[in-house]
Amino acid sequence: MKQAQRPISYSQIGVIHSPFTKAAGTPIQSNTARNAEGNIEIFKEYSAGLDDLDGFSHIMLLYHCHLAGDFQLKVKPFMDDLKRGVFSTRAPKRPNPIGISVVRLVRIEGNILYIRELDIIDGTPLLDIKPYVPEFDRRDKVRIGWLANNIGKLPTSKDDGRFI
Repeated sequence: MKQAQRPISYSQIGVIHSPFTKAAGTPIQSNTARNAEGNIEIFKEYSAGLDDLDGFSHIMLLYHCHLAGDFQLKVKPFMDDLKRGVFSTRAPKRPNPIGISVVRLVRIEGNILYIRELDIIDGTPLLDIKPYVPEFDRRDKVRIGWLANNIGKLPTSKDDGRFI
């Protein structure tokens, strides 16, 4: 049975600041952005939610890919020459342009989080933060579909602006 679609809305809790001012040249995954440093400004009304976060070395950021253009259900991902179903990719042009990145948390000063290893464009609206916990998030014996033949391209792959 098909359910009626209801509007869903989220409010940003902060803004991500990074050295990447445009999509082209931005790392496509955070684990290849070892030297990229930035910060996150959490809006004052949400800053109490940062209590106890400083005990974690890594955090997951959920954000709105605000520069992504209209979505397509078939896309040519960065590390392949074939069009793939958007849900088998991490392309930002999606029906709901939500991004997720695991970044290193360096320190927290007031409502500012200092981070490293980010692959996010400057000015991106932050929707949520969750602590990264290997025992919760890591999986063994995984399959990576079409990426299995292309994963070796990851260290040198950069965004070329195709999803803006």
